Amino acid sequence: MTASSQPATSPLLTRHAEAETCADPSSTMTLLADSAGFTSYRSTFAEGAVGAPAHFHTSATELFFVISGSLRVLVGEEVTVLGAGDFLAVPPHTPHAFAAAPGHEADVLFVFTPGMGRFDYLRLLGRVMRGEADPAEIAASADHYDNHYVDSPVWRAALESAT
Repeated sequence: MTASSQPATSPLLTRHAEAETCADPSSTMTLLADSAGFTSYRSTFAEGAVGAPAHFHTSATELFFVISGSLRVLVGEEVTVLGAGDFLAVPPHTPHAFAAAPGHEADVLFVFTPGMGRFDYLRLLGRVMRGEADPAEIAASADHYDNHYVDSPVWRAALESAT
């Protein structure tokens, strides 16, 4: 039993002290598990941090569990705020986005099922946010990582109202 990438049928244990972390200027991601059955990571967002623009997945359901703080989310055309202890499941093909709620930090556990080796995508995001990689690499990887960005006037308006 080892951390990070195991077949879905094997027990999986990731010790906090051994988990890889990826950081950018506004968040830290602790990579927990990347298997065929699911992908899981924990993100801590600084106050005012934007987590992800509007996007959808064609095959994965994305699960959110707010450990502490508040997370503002877009689901379809609706924006809502999740607080500590709240859980959200976003099915495939549903546009969604997330950010720390205005005036709050957020600590969130994310799970994707089925998993698909998303850790390299999360590493790429960190490199882009730090200016170490070209943002065009994200667009070029959309099909490979099942992460498809969309325009959301509702989400843009929500972000603009927070500034």
